[in-house]
Amino acid sequence: MHKNIKITIFSHLLVWLVLFSMPYLLSYGQEQEIARVIAHFWIPLVFSAIIFYLNYFIVIDRFLFTKKMVLFVVINLVLISSFIFLKEYIEDTFYSDLARKRTEVNKVGPPFKMFVYIQILSYMAPLLFSIAVKSTKRWVKTEAERKEAINIKLKSELQHLHYQLQPHFFFNSLNNIYALVDISPDRAKSSIHSLSKLMRYMLYETNEESVSLSKEIDFMKKYIELMKLRVSDKTKVNYSFPSEETGINIAPLLFVSLIENAFKHGVSASKESEIDIKMTVHEQNVLFTIENANFPKKTDDKSGSGIGLPNIEKRLELLYPNKSSFKTFVKNNHYIAQLEIETN
Repeated sequence: MHKNIKITIFSHLLVWLVLFSMPYLLSYGQEQEIARVIAHFWIPLVFSAIIFYLNYFIVIDRFLFTKKMVLFVVINLVLISSFIFLKEYIEDTFYSDLARKRTEVNKVGPPFKMFVYIQILSYMAPLLFSIAVKSTKRWVKTEAERKEAINIKLKSELQHLHYQLQPHFFFNSLNNIYALVDISPDRAKSSIHSLSKLMRYMLYETNEESVSLSKEIDFMKKYIELMKLRVSDKTKVNYSFPSEETGINIAPLLFVSLIENAFKHGVSASKESEIDIKMTVHEQNVLFTIENANFPKKTDDKSGSGIGLPNIEKRLELLYPNKSSFKTFVKNNHYIAQLEIETN
């Protein structure tokens, strides 16, 4: 912050130094009249600087940006008129020779009004430049605040989705364990132990924006094993994940809802079924495919909250805009979900 202020001050000083040096730079090697330089160059520059900084620090903020246009115009007309008459007064009082020469020139050259118009235009330049600089600075600030607001909103939405997923996951896992309590108490105990490990990961590891893909794979494997405890021998579960470290980081808990859906809709108590889960990695692209027999829920089945897939779609929209592809379809009475993410 302090560095930016120093750069700004230095830039302003450099600009005015160049402007005050212009008479010498433009007439290098020629005889200089110091009185003419002061009267015709330095005094107007001082007045221009006053117009610029008065508008930059006070007038534009108080009147132009607050849409008090009449006052803004009046104040600047008074300023410009005052400086024109003050310049004439200084020349007539302290630089009478220059004033006399100007009068002689006016008799044979352009009328006095033309000089006044030229001076008005010359003082309009710092005013317009001040408006341009201030407006640009305000636009940059507004744009930065807008982007910051969008960023905060996105983080808030993602946090909400993350917190929404945790109880959703916990609720469905408890339902699975509840189904095992009477059938197999030992398996229910094992499930509770596995669930505690998974919840520890969800609570302490997934608060970051991204986690290593290897950690997410380890989580999914444990979750699949937990889900397998509730299915019968009629259901065959196959899964394949990259065995080597990929070095890829990814948003946490993107795939677990798809696995959950496969066990929810792809398992039958009376029919044989199969769930195939596969993840492949090519360079920075992650492709996750899950295929299961299609046993859709009946309309009167109210189990589950139904937030899994909408949660995925919303998180992909926020986290990987234009860098992800998610589709689901039924083929040969098999439900297939494919999620591809470009992580770079």
